[in-house]
Amino acid sequence: MITGNKVELRPVSLEDFKRTYEWINDEETSIWGVGSGLFRHSHIPLEKLEDDYENIKKIDKREAGVFSIYTRGENPKHIGTINYSELDIVSRRCTVGIGIGKDYWDNGYGSDAMKAFIHYLFQTMNLNRIQLYTWSGNVRAIRSYEKNGFVVEGRMRNDEYIDGKYYDSVVMGLLKEEYQPEC
Repeated sequence: MITGNKVELRPVSLEDFKRTYEWINDEETSIWGVGSGLFRHSHIPLEKLEDDYENIKKIDKREAGVFSIYTRGENPKHIGTINYSELDIVSRRCTVGIGIGKDYWDNGYGSDAMKAFIHYLFQTMNLNRIQLYTWSGNVRAIRSYEKNGFVVEGRMRNDEYIDGKYYDSVVMGLLKEEYQPEC
């Protein structure tokens, strides 16, 4: 288990995955996480999620990993997921993604989960670079990533089309040498 101040990251279970059904089928929650990919990542049947879970169990951890985010305390609650993908063991880098159910937004859970995950990726997996992608309208996420040391490395102009408006795709990265673990 990976532990932060407010959250724990646990191996994903089928029950956790089923709970994400509500989140990914909620347009407000999904649009912030996947931007213009909403049509591919939402409004899917529960059976499809169950099939996806079976595929997650088969993932080689040397390529990707998915964790459930739980609150810490007496009554832990499953509030989201966090993952790494595109793991390159030669370059020692990966791409990360995170999703939090909207009932838990703006409480610092996402920032804390990312902080704990960064520590795991740099210290335990000995990676040198972590990167992520988001869209320019997702100001809350960008602010959270910047709090954890990520910097904007590039933009793909008008790459996302969301609710009738174009947005840039934003590439952010964090290097191990920039990482400042808490003492």
